[in-house]
Amino acid sequence: MPRRPAPRSAAPRADDVPGFPARRAALRLLDAVLRRGDPLELALHGAAQGLPPADRALVHAIAAEVLRHLPDLDALIDGATKQVLPDDAKARMVLRIALAQVLRMDTPPHAAIATALPLVDGGPRKLVHGVFGTVTRSAPALPDPPTLPAPVAERWARQWGEAMPQAAARAYAVRPPVDVSLRDANATATWTDELGGASFAPGHVRLPANPDQGGAAIPDLPGFAEGAWWVQDIAAACAARLLGPGTGEDGPRHVLDLCAAPGGKTMQLAAAGWRVTAVDQSKKRLERLAENLARTGLSADIVQADLRQWQPDAPVDAILLDAPCSATGIYRRHPDVLHRIGPRQIAELAELQGELLARAAAWVKPGGRIVYATCSLEPAEGEEQVERFLAAHPDFTLLPAEAGELPTGMAPTPQGWLRSLPDMLDAQGGVDGFFVARLAKRAN
Repeated sequence: MPRRPAPRSAAPRADDVPGFPARRAALRLLDAVLRRGDPLELALHGAAQGLPPADRALVHAIAAEVLRHLPDLDALIDGATKQVLPDDAKARMVLRIALAQVLRMDTPPHAAIATALPLVDGGPRKLVHGVFGTVTRSAPALPDPPTLPAPVAERWARQWGEAMPQAAARAYAVRPPVDVSLRDANATATWTDELGGASFAPGHVRLPANPDQGGAAIPDLPGFAEGAWWVQDIAAACAARLLGPGTGEDGPRHVLDLCAAPGGKTMQLAAAGWRVTAVDQSKKRLERLAENLARTGLSADIVQADLRQWQPDAPVDAILLDAPCSATGIYRRHPDVLHRIGPRQIAELAELQGELLARAAAWVKPGGRIVYATCSLEPAEGEEQVERFLAAHPDFTLLPAEAGELPTGMAPTPQGWLRSLPDMLDAQGGVDGFFVARLAKRAN
């Protein structure tokens, strides 16, 4: 009886390649950010659904490294191809993922390409393999600091001068420090010593190293579980500082914290003695705010509402409006904003900010104050916004910030507002980009 030939072993399924599901999720995540314009953190849930936590973290890390070094990765790819690949070509995206792992995450080239090629099944596998080999054999290195996307660098140079994009690129290359705000500002010296950090203002400590660089995880640090402090960039903390103490002659004064979640400013205001009403549209983010209040033992009234329809029952003593914005000021932590945000999005957000600021003007008592803030490096969302507001509301004036109200190394501009740029506190690790202005309503 003739012997039957042994059956050929089936080719391994892509899902069986170790590490492939995480790379496929990274491809989905980058597509969501670069093609659809979705925020990285929000798109992560859908892209990495079903993956264990360690793989989700890997997906986020790969995507973040690609976004942080996108112009430089593309320059390497373009230097190894005869014809330039379209920006949205899958082959280009897969090469970005593979090269970012080799050049930024110490992944061996054979492992990077093994998980990359299944991403282009039915597509230009030979092209991807050939370009990857050409690039990696040349012993490439990504520039330090990274190259900013050209439209962003050009816009910032036009707005702030040629030196600003250079400073922004240098800040981009360094992992942002971790700042914490203290529940009890009188305990600043104690917590500075306990956490081994440095303080630039009462109620502030800058930790000595980012926990991701080998230190303890944030929840494991002294004082976190007890609610003695919370993570909050020092620039972001300046908005609540400009409202000062909340205690008045008749008890706590009432402040609205608008767009309040996840609650850093809410906790600052509550710790300063204010009676706080925290308003935000997002139920999920308000749940996080409530958790933060519970951990710190601070209290606030929480309202879920769209500020375009909501209004308070009566005028209040003060308002803090941390308005929805482009978030270009936190590009160091969220590199996706440099690729998602352009003039159209900035103009749309500026229109919304103007609407919210105008509504807030009617909600504050005569003699009261509004602090307007955005984590943006765009004048349209800061300086120009306040100038338009003051021109349209003669019953308000700018109440300049004073140097003594701000942390060491941070000073108000000649106009009287705070504008933090990438070169501020650069020797100490820098700060996020923020705009903060304090507006006073004339008393009757």
